[in-house]
Amino acid sequence: SAGAAALLARCALLLLLGSAGGVSAAPEEEGAPAERRGSPAGQPPSVVLAILARNAQHSLPYYLGALERLDYPKERISIWCATDHNVDNTTEILQEWFTAVERHYRRIEWRAEDEPSSYADELGPKHWSNERFEHVMRLKQGALNFARAERADYILFTDTDSILTNNQTLKFLMAQNKSVIAPMLDSQTYYSNFWCGITPQGYYRRTADYFPTKNRQRVGCFAVPMVYAAFLIDLRKGETANLAFYPPHPSYTWPFDDIIVFAYSCQAAGIQIYLTNQEHFGYINVPLKTHQTLEDENINFVHLILEAMVDGPPMTPSKHVYLPPKHLSKIGFDEIFLINLARRPDRRQRMVNALQELEIDPLVVNAVDGSALNSSDIKKLGVEMLPGYYDPFSGRTLTKGEVGCFLSHHHVWKEIVERGLEKSVVLEDDVRFQPYFKKRLLRLMDDLEQAQLDWDLIYLGRKQVNYEDEEPVEDVRNLVVAEYSYWTLAYAISQRGAQKLIDAQPLSKILPVDEFLPIMYDKHPNEDYKKYFPVRNLRVYSVDPLLAYPTYYTGEAQWMSDTETSTIWDNDSHKTEWSGSQKTLKDTRTVGSGTTGHSFHTASKDEL
Repeated sequence: SAGAAALLARCALLLLLGSAGGVSAAPEEEGAPAERRGSPAGQPPSVVLAILARNAQHSLPYYLGALERLDYPKERISIWCATDHNVDNTTEILQEWFTAVERHYRRIEWRAEDEPSSYADELGPKHWSNERFEHVMRLKQGALNFARAERADYILFTDTDSILTNNQTLKFLMAQNKSVIAPMLDSQTYYSNFWCGITPQGYYRRTADYFPTKNRQRVGCFAVPMVYAAFLIDLRKGETANLAFYPPHPSYTWPFDDIIVFAYSCQAAGIQIYLTNQEHFGYINVPLKTHQTLEDENINFVHLILEAMVDGPPMTPSKHVYLPPKHLSKIGFDEIFLINLARRPDRRQRMVNALQELEIDPLVVNAVDGSALNSSDIKKLGVEMLPGYYDPFSGRTLTKGEVGCFLSHHHVWKEIVERGLEKSVVLEDDVRFQPYFKKRLLRLMDDLEQAQLDWDLIYLGRKQVNYEDEEPVEDVRNLVVAEYSYWTLAYAISQRGAQKLIDAQPLSKILPVDEFLPIMYDKHPNEDYKKYFPVRNLRVYSVDPLLAYPTYYTGEAQWMSDTETSTIWDNDSHKTEWSGSQKTLKDTRTVGSGTTGHSFHTASKDEL
């Protein structure tokens, strides 16, 4: 198992750090090193951290924070850093950090060049031109030369958009005792920092191993032809003396790209590259296309921060770097409601943090806790179940959790009407936001205004129940007329829409709120339910693709539902749990098509 592998790795590391010369004997398959680098007896191996930074102000605080939290003696670490061709505050951030931490590290060698801010042959800051590739190769070679001159035992290369949230990463990699090894990094998509196959011409080759490795369906330390973004080189091993980034090997004919040049150098030196996915080591931002901008990169990185908040561990910025305050707003809405149970402070904090990263100012609404209501409390509130209602999958009646959920949304609708809020957003506390959430939502509202569309409610996240095609809305991009749908995790609602929902007097004939809404826009398939709500003229649409999804689904380890796991609404002794309800299962139609909103491109650095 991954836990056992981690334990063995740590035992191996203890042997590594405790050997007489600070160096363990290499296993036969790696070959005995021709030269020992001799850390003092009892001292951990010496390490050089290589940092190459360009236009990295969006990620640097988190990147540097991860480096300073590595569980490794800083007096055994030297830092080599270069930054140039910047149009942002990268140099200033690095200067601030180095000033604060330099006394802790063995040595810091860094150079910064303010001019020029671009390469002569590049089309934009995200374009990898030949001049840029050559410059990066020269810089990486400079870092490697520095490490060799320092007689360092290891050199760790990490790109500034690769965030090592696991503070044991360096020790873990050392313990694997490989010449070149990379920790597998997670991203917002199927992208990662390795290839499983490469053609004889140096191009990506699709293999059957990539997805099982990326998804950790197979776990271990695997031989791969290429790694990048974050990898460790063991300079004690004699075979690594022949590794180089620049100039490329005399027989090199592959694409002019630093990571492919290095992969070829390993191949020419007879060195096998390894990748480990035995633990969660950190995150990597998906690289952009040539035409994209630094603003796009920042938006992508913010989304990576949000994903880390959900999947954990979260990214934490350096305490030595100034972070400008966020400018929170309602982003053009009258209110942003965030519904949260008081006994779920972890969810509330994550959502508040996520919205702060998006610079959105929410109003936290204390949800009605159905589990705290007894049967008599519910009846005093005038709540009666819709006659004949049964869950369409499990056959049970309404749960107290579902009552609490409905009452919470009903409370928000009443506040919208009482305060005269023309347009609002309602969020539950288990939302996973999609990339460009704010930008796409703002564009939607602009399109609605231009088209003068008459709307009451717009799903921002939902589960479409059936597979039928939905009618696109003319003159409004990425909007469809909603068919029968589940979930109320995220939606926009107008004052008129809230009034219509209240006027239906649903508390006296209650059913789950995500069954009530389709009745109100006349798309619910159960005709018997619809008879109790004669006015069904709610104008409901949905964004397509969606802007929000649940954080977890049924069957996933972290899944938890206060509506499914509850008790029957009028019988405190009858407990319920998830037992086959399709509502909280992941929609398989989104699997494989990508729900992240990222498009996959064919750049050499993208596995896909």
